[in-house]
Amino acid sequence: MKFPAQGLYAITQTENKSIDTVLTEVEKVILGGAVVVQYRDKQPQDGLLLARELVKLCHQYHVPLIINDDVELAIQAAADGVHLGKEDGALAHARQRLGKAAIIGVSCYNSVETALIMQEHGADYVAFGRFFPSSSKPLAAPAEIKTLHEAKRVLTIPIVAIGGILPENGAQLLTAGADLLAVIGGVFTAQPEHSARAYHVLFE
Repeated sequence: MKFPAQGLYAITQTENKSIDTVLTEVEKVILGGAVVVQYRDKQPQDGLLLARELVKLCHQYHVPLIINDDVELAIQAAADGVHLGKEDGALAHARQRLGKAAIIGVSCYNSVETALIMQEHGADYVAFGRFFPSSSKPLAAPAEIKTLHEAKRVLTIPIVAIGGILPENGAQLLTAGADLLAVIGGVFTAQPEHSARAYHVLFE
């Protein structure tokens, strides 16, 4: 499955939620317009089971499912790819393990230079952020909007923006050069389908 060129990139919110609840919320977010889903779970109870169920659900709607951090879990769950942060190992290793068809995204924080290197090494997309204060990543280093302008000028792969993004501040990131908006709390904290639609209209 290909990585989408633009749209809402939903990242799961799993804390203190049952597998059924997570699946129900993810389905609602897809119905609201999410074009890609990332399974992110810092304290998994049964990560493989949930990952496999998410893959099945997402594929029903032709939406790719990306695994955060964990290349081996991506393989075991037959997910569409993996997202790597700076602590998560080399892109080359992930590509070797997952194969040519896998989607591999890389966090580049506020560095266009890193993003260019990752593009050269075969990343399918890069992510910058955090752009606004974020409850899910409160200690993440801030990124600057001018980074998106510069990235758009020099990159040919999709650009994802992340960090405290709301419907009311997302448009400026798209104008600056982001192709996708990655959101956790903004879609999963309340009324997932309705919340997703509020982002989806930014891309219309």
